[in-house]
Amino acid sequence: MKAEIIAIGTEILLGEIIDTNSAHIAQQLPELGIDLNYKTVVGDNMGRISETFRRAWDRSDLIIMTGGLGPTEDDMTREGICALLGEEPVVDPMLEKRLRAFFEGRGYVMPPSNIKQAWLIPSGRALDNPRGTAPGWWVERDGRIIVAMPGVPPEMERMWANEVRPELERRSDGEVLVTRTVKTVGIGEGSVDEMAKHLYGTPGIGIGTYARADGVHLRIGAKGRSREEAWERIRPVEEELRSIFGSAIWGYDDETFEGYIADQMHERGQTLAVMESCTGGLLSSTLTDVPGSTQYFTAGLVTYHAQQKIDAGVPVEVIEEFGVISQETAKAMAQAVRERYRTDYGIGVTGVAGPDPADGVAPGTVHVAVATPEGGVHALSMTMNTGRAAVKRRAVTTSLLLLRRALLGEAR
Repeated sequence: MKAEIIAIGTEILLGEIIDTNSAHIAQQLPELGIDLNYKTVVGDNMGRISETFRRAWDRSDLIIMTGGLGPTEDDMTREGICALLGEEPVVDPMLEKRLRAFFEGRGYVMPPSNIKQAWLIPSGRALDNPRGTAPGWWVERDGRIIVAMPGVPPEMERMWANEVRPELERRSDGEVLVTRTVKTVGIGEGSVDEMAKHLYGTPGIGIGTYARADGVHLRIGAKGRSREEAWERIRPVEEELRSIFGSAIWGYDDETFEGYIADQMHERGQTLAVMESCTGGLLSSTLTDVPGSTQYFTAGLVTYHAQQKIDAGVPVEVIEEFGVISQETAKAMAQAVRERYRTDYGIGVTGVAGPDPADGVAPGTVHVAVATPEGGVHALSMTMNTGRAAVKRRAVTTSLLLLRRALLGEAR
């Protein structure tokens, strides 16, 4: 099956928002035995939408659209499909009932413009969207399939997972591609590549090495007539990688570093508190993105000014001697927050996110430290002036990396 993805919206075309929907779908199509040949972005213009839809109809078996299902005049996906197929939409009574109930349940009267979100055409059926007001469309005609989903990522992702992907899986009759991502940390990309190189020629297997913020990933791919057949080809290679990299492997596939930390803390029954400065609460936010983090994450302090660090327990003499932005202060922050909240571990983060220097320290300079149950304090420092947001994100990743080392007894 030849597939095409169309992202609809002027805000995507002009770069005002990033099209994560197309990437999300594209990553999963090979697993279904579907070949993705084209990805297109088109703005909210009926002429260009019609042209894009017609071109896709002429060259693809499966057309997946995201966006343009809202109630306003510039939401034109339904109109574009109707024009392509020459079919007239009608208001579906059941969809209208659900739509009005959605608004009534929130104490609002439904605006008249929303009624087009209850449209259907003879060749289509609705795809459920409990997260919003816009149902999707599944349309079939002349041996082709059109799938239209909302552009809001949480709505699209839920619809894809629950409505679209299962249907495509049932229809798959070709080779499927299965992938397994093995995530390592603490070893450079070149070294990882060298250590795994002898596996690259394994028949029927493809292996790629990718540097990421949370380490170096190894992606194993294999095709088969079924998922089971493809997995049988992947398993021995994965086992060999485990024997090569050992404890440097921290996770697989969609697992996150913060999820790994949560699992480790839960298994050990231990607790954590953090005191952060340049990250502005991003470390605490990242840790609490994991469901159940309340079981181990006790508290997070954002101490942007020196006095707040002192008030939280950092000795004034440390700041006076070494400065606010120093490894010594990061260590004192980790110790202070651990003692303040009586946790097993404490993390301290201080630095200059940029873009300007602070206290004579270059932008992108970050110091992180972890205080352990045994009374030890381990620290890491880095300098990477790649922009404020990137520095903050890297500081969080470095903090989690150092905590992982401490948990495994590998920190120095």
